[in-house]
Amino acid sequence: MHGGDQFGGHEREAASFIEAMHLEKEERPGSLAVDVITDIFEAAKKPSVAAIDGVTIGGGLEIAMACHARISTPTAQIALPELTIGIIPGFGGTQRLPRLVGLPKALDMMLLSEPVKGQEAYSLGLVDAIVSADELVNTARQWALDIFHSRRPWAVSLHKTNKIEPLREAREILEFARAQTKKQAPNVEHPLICLDVIEEGLVFGPRAGLWKEAEAFQELLYSVTSKSLVHLLFAQRGTSEVPWITDIDLVPRRVNKVGIIGGGTMSPEIATALILSNFPVTLKEENDKFLQDGIGRVRANLQSSVKEGKMSEKDLENTISTLKGVVDYESFKDMDMVIEDAIENVSLKQQIFADLEKYCPPHCILASNTSTIDLSLIGERTKSQDRIVGAHFFRPAQPLLEIVRTRQTSPQVVVDLLDVVEKIKKTPVVVGDCTGFVVNRMLFPYVQAATLLVKRGADLYQIDRAITEFGMPMGPFRLADDMVGFDVHNFPERSYKSALIPLMQEKKTAGETTLKGLNVYDEKIEAGPDPELEKYIDPKLVKLPEKDIVEMIFFPVVNEACRVLDEGIAVKAADLDIAAVIAMGFPPYRGGIMYWADSLGSNYICSRLEEWSETYGDIFKPCSYLAQRAAKGIPLSSLVEEAESPS
Repeated sequence: MHGGDQFGGHEREAASFIEAMHLEKEERPGSLAVDVITDIFEAAKKPSVAAIDGVTIGGGLEIAMACHARISTPTAQIALPELTIGIIPGFGGTQRLPRLVGLPKALDMMLLSEPVKGQEAYSLGLVDAIVSADELVNTARQWALDIFHSRRPWAVSLHKTNKIEPLREAREILEFARAQTKKQAPNVEHPLICLDVIEEGLVFGPRAGLWKEAEAFQELLYSVTSKSLVHLLFAQRGTSEVPWITDIDLVPRRVNKVGIIGGGTMSPEIATALILSNFPVTLKEENDKFLQDGIGRVRANLQSSVKEGKMSEKDLENTISTLKGVVDYESFKDMDMVIEDAIENVSLKQQIFADLEKYCPPHCILASNTSTIDLSLIGERTKSQDRIVGAHFFRPAQPLLEIVRTRQTSPQVVVDLLDVVEKIKKTPVVVGDCTGFVVNRMLFPYVQAATLLVKRGADLYQIDRAITEFGMPMGPFRLADDMVGFDVHNFPERSYKSALIPLMQEKKTAGETTLKGLNVYDEKIEAGPDPELEKYIDPKLVKLPEKDIVEMIFFPVVNEACRVLDEGIAVKAADLDIAAVIAMGFPPYRGGIMYWADSLGSNYICSRLEEWSETYGDIFKPCSYLAQRAAKGIPLSSLVEEAESPS
């Protein structure tokens, strides 16, 4: 029995499963799960045995649990990840899984979408035997015969009780899970509904649980949250599909050796990601001290994986052995790709790329991890503009990577880099060359609008609270304080110079690093208001409604995202949704920045921005892309006309 990849992955089966779920709407909700799976399939007079290999998730696993036995290969991937798309298991999973593995493990698998491999599934009792792939089908057939002839027990998982905790204990487990869920995901309801459905079956019996599961499944299937999360699933699948790049039959060239030019903050993290995916890496630093520091940070990264049980000490040594350190360019003569991660200095980067052109072979991809400098400027001293590309990794490490192409970048280079990104298990977003690219472009007005509100008398701590309650992991001031900093002057024509920025620079605070910034931090890095800051803030604070705070912070972000689309920096609005969710922390259950904007309507957003721009200035002025769509009532994410191929 083969299913798709975990939801959020890139297997066609996962998407097909979701499409089937959204097309399926029974006149009698639950008739498939109860009447067919339970009363016909599970209650059949002939035994059924599931043969599990590859990836078995969602409905596939639920049908397997309704079989009278399950045989698996040791490496099979098994999961119930429905909550990642805003629904709950709908084919009996909420009732059968706890009866097979116990309530605590079942909650981990459902609430956290935590997969298990075949060997672990066997130890949990989810599968009944482990065999090799070659023996799988024959063994499953023999088990079916043995069950039929009473040589093995005829087991019905729905009626198992030996793994179920006493009701009082089970309710305590569920209450703890509810408290954790409300704390970690306060704005979504489907995890709590899942817990209610599980409890229904424990209290009133599995059949009552099945009917409640079916009813809840149908309601959630068409909920705003589910539609938003399904949109993100397909948007993530689509980021590696780039018009005039991936649709012209180019085959990625094999990248065997990768060089990294250190000096920045990200080179050890980039090296770690590559060697973990079996790319031999040569790290170049300015001198031996910097080189040993860099290699030491890579080792520390791997050591963290050892502590977490993700790799052994032997695996660590084998992995680190694929990393070589140098202080010159002699080893770069056979590189297939080089990633420059020097400090953000134009002259320095120009010199590095001129040197790389001399030492690297003609086919070598020349990539830069710059986050702010135009790539065309970086490659100005070279004759190799066609193989210069941006590979923008994020700090702290995130599963997003911006692939930045200039007008001269060869489509082949982009295809090659897309292949590398897939192998290091990151999500690519292909963007055009401009200051800040996509993510930093959208972050720019996020902080700018917040500082303007403070100038106008808003409480900066109220702003951060409102934004976190909206669903962001942190507010704009905590972000600026600790993660990004204040030195952002990319677009002076629509910048707001906050008095808080020079104040923080004068105080030489650096957020978590110094335990003081716009917030102060305890030893657990918990943030709190800085009492010293009160004397720099207008005492006549304006009490803004949380709705206004959210809109005044995020509508300028939407406006900037529209500019990015209008300028051709991003090809698809869905790419901006993925970038916002992964790199900015925009709440995924809202579908991404553009999907959320379309749920509010272009006309509403434009009118609000126009109103604020009259009061506060050009930082809120709607761009032409937004204004034109608002005038015609067109969604911001729609393509009005077929885009033309970039020249």
